[in-house]
Amino acid sequence: MADNKPDAAPENVVVVRGLSKVFKDFWGRSKAKAVDNVNFEVRRGEVFGLLGPNGSGKSTTIKMLLGLLDPTQGLIQVFGKEPHDVKTKMRIGYLPEESYLYKYLDSGETLDFFGNLFSLSSEERKKRSTQLLDMVGLTRTQNRTVGEFSKGMQRRIGLAQALINDPDLIILDEPTAGMDPIGCREIKDLILTMARRGKTVILSSHLLSDVEDVCDRAVIYYGGKIQAIGSLKDLLSERDTIRITTPALTKERLQEVLAVIGKDVAEDRIRIDNPTQNLEGYFLNIVNQARKTEETSGATSGSQVAEYLRGNGGPVQSSDKMLDRLSVSAPVKEAEVIVTAAVIDTVDHAKLTGLATQQPAAPIVVAPAVAQEDLNVADQKLKGLLGDGGHSKPSN
Repeated sequence: MADNKPDAAPENVVVVRGLSKVFKDFWGRSKAKAVDNVNFEVRRGEVFGLLGPNGSGKSTTIKMLLGLLDPTQGLIQVFGKEPHDVKTKMRIGYLPEESYLYKYLDSGETLDFFGNLFSLSSEERKKRSTQLLDMVGLTRTQNRTVGEFSKGMQRRIGLAQALINDPDLIILDEPTAGMDPIGCREIKDLILTMARRGKTVILSSHLLSDVEDVCDRAVIYYGGKIQAIGSLKDLLSERDTIRITTPALTKERLQEVLAVIGKDVAEDRIRIDNPTQNLEGYFLNIVNQARKTEETSGATSGSQVAEYLRGNGGPVQSSDKMLDRLSVSAPVKEAEVIVTAAVIDTVDHAKLTGLATQQPAAPIVVAPAVAQEDLNVADQKLKGLLGDGGHSKPSN
């Protein structure tokens, strides 16, 4: 029987409804409400951003999605199951804010260890490790132990371990922290490649430019609550202005254009300037030129996305990356006219102020138990030092 139903809505990989998390002290009293009645969903093939100042609830939300923390109330579903489901965890790749890796293992041993956790065969682990090390630019440093790596290189190997199982849901917490601009660019390219293949990416970052480059939608947390949610285009559009960009005009022609615009817009609301390229694009141009004649002993640029991560999409060479527009010098002769039109719809958004921070509790150190034999030996030595006047009682 033919199905005449309309096309189904995009598949929700993550569903969060009424999610709250309250941390309590030793006596069961509420200490902090980290997440407060949060609702959102993340769709298949989407890059979803979690934004907010420190202590706003982003990392707590991620830990509940991973099943590392239990919610105080609310519903969480990942691939239609609750987060503790083992088969669900097999489909998730996670890069935490800090890379917790074994510092005496080298890069290949690290990836082999994590691949073994996912029951990958020895041959498959070796193949994927080779591709991942090439992708994250650590092929030349694979014989160095992870403990010798810089912060940026640790993020690179951490990203590789998060992808060893070819996950369907990739959760990245500050993936570009400590990385150079080349590494940041490559991670953004990788995120876009994963999304084009139908994988879902949840990105938490304080580098808003990174989020703006890759995310389809985002939420902004403050005080454990969602203060704004929507597509980046909707959230960032300034509805009360329009921008017109033209090639450079002669002085006479520019005056004619301004005269026409000036009939409807006050002169003090018109701004004219020349567009400039961004610093990331300029930096990448300089490095690409230097790479032709210079060698480096540090991390290098990955050649392409690992083959097993590309699926059937074919190779994604560096020259084909979607963000290559950033490395192209913008023309400096074009004039840009920005016209402020009448306000159509004004929304007064409360400004996010202050940082909500929590001081970690001091660790409790418990002394190891001492064997009775050790006490007897110590007691005999003490009696010998004190002599007969020590009045030391024999041990029971």
